[in-house]
Amino acid sequence: MASKTAWWMIAALLAAGWVLSASAQQGSIYSCVDAKGRHLTSDRPITDCIDRQQEELNPSGTVKRIVPPSLTAEERARQEAKARQAREKQAREAEEKRRDLALLTRYPNQAAHDKERNAALAIADDVMSAATRRTALLVAERQKLDAEREFYRKDPSKMPARLKREIDENQQQMTEQKRYIASMEGEKSRINARFDEELSRLRALWATLPAPPGAPRAAAR
Repeated sequence: MASKTAWWMIAALLAAGWVLSASAQQGSIYSCVDAKGRHLTSDRPITDCIDRQQEELNPSGTVKRIVPPSLTAEERARQEAKARQAREKQAREAEEKRRDLALLTRYPNQAAHDKERNAALAIADDVMSAATRRTALLVAERQKLDAEREFYRKDPSKMPARLKREIDENQQQMTEQKRYIASMEGEKSRINARFDEELSRLRALWATLPAPPGAPRAAAR
């Protein structure tokens, strides 16, 4: 009876050992050579090799993957900065492509671009023309006021307060109209600068487009 009990205990121990061995074989093994040249292995990433490459091995001993060294805080910061710069560059390039597509859609040729430039300049010219007409009216009004003021030239103290006020208002309005005309001249310069910049970019984009069917080919040089 005792021998039978001992046999069952031995069988149970052997079975438990087999289970533990099989369980261990299902996991990975990490292997590396540390800074001192020692070849280390473990069932988890090896702390002594955190600054160097490690191999994660299958139970069969083949390499499952390479575990790169862990980065220091400074190295991670540099890596993140580099990745951020790459993302920003990619975003800029995508935005540039979007703008180029929008330009080509809006201006398929130079005639369309010239038409919009002329329309924008025409609006500025209309505003300037209105300001110029207003200035002419103010000049005529000022001539009448000056003629009335001439009556009080010998004794300016007798000039009515109403006349002095109207002369001051006329002068102020003329100054404002001149300033407004000057600002519109600046606006026309900005309009032309914007369209010139667009045209330079558009010419490069138009050159990349396929020629329309039936269009004559450029003469060979």
